[in-house]
Amino acid sequence: MSEPSFKRIGLVGKTANNPGLSDLVAHLCDFLLAKGIQVSIDQAMGYHGSIAGVEILPRTTMGAQSDLTIVLGGDGTLLNAARSLAQYNVPLVGVNMGRLGFLTDISPQYVTEKLSAILDGQFQEEERLMLRATVVRDGVPISEGLAFNDVVVHKWEEARMLEFEVGIDDYFVNTQRADGLIIATPTGSTAYALSGGGPILHPTLDAIVLVPICPHTLSLRPLVVASTSQVCITISEFGHASAQVTCDGHISLGVEASDTIVIKSYEHKVKLIHPTDYNYYDVLRAKLHWGEKL
Repeated sequence: MSEPSFKRIGLVGKTANNPGLSDLVAHLCDFLLAKGIQVSIDQAMGYHGSIAGVEILPRTTMGAQSDLTIVLGGDGTLLNAARSLAQYNVPLVGVNMGRLGFLTDISPQYVTEKLSAILDGQFQEEERLMLRATVVRDGVPISEGLAFNDVVVHKWEEARMLEFEVGIDDYFVNTQRADGLIIATPTGSTAYALSGGGPILHPTLDAIVLVPICPHTLSLRPLVVASTSQVCITISEFGHASAQVTCDGHISLGVEASDTIVIKSYEHKVKLIHPTDYNYYDVLRAKLHWGEKL
């Protein structure tokens, strides 16, 4: 057997909300330690077991030290791990303990089989785009967040439309009245953007898609632009409803009238590791139920 490609592996998940996951963590630690791999567990994971030779570390420390991170959970867990670990350029491999599993593509029942092949260098690796959103007020950045799926500018607390201007790079695009706007990565094109009528983008594309949410003008359609583009959304002073910016549905940034939200590609990409038999179109068929008889 060839020498493993990864010497230091971190585990990320949420055992506190999933008691059955603790057994999988213990099993994986034994499996990896037997292969001579240094193992650490994310402190935020809430794992209360004790395994000789395994360190419990803050995620930032674990990310800086690891050659690979195994994410145990659903897509939301992997989104969270991606936002916090992308800066360390550590690859992620997902074990699906959730429901949908667009991003976490290894089944728990095959985890040791698939990981054995990955550790022997048999895997596919791809890089995926992330976004950074910055709220600017009176020319001063006041808050920011990262998104692996999407940045959403949306109304809240009021049943009124937002009015906002959209600019791309140095060009004015349009003024929109809508419930909001989704700015999605190719990875996020199969999430909220898809339910809003946006196109599916292959996840390796260097592109960003803008999808209006319930626009007042029905001719407003999704728009795909280059990943090098800078998208600017300025909340109008007129007819302003309460607005909010959400990154991946978790990080919320408050905005006021005349604020500008600047969205552009994050300087780090997410590195995902897949088994050799991974096929994105298989994932689409399975998760979107294409071809099933009604």
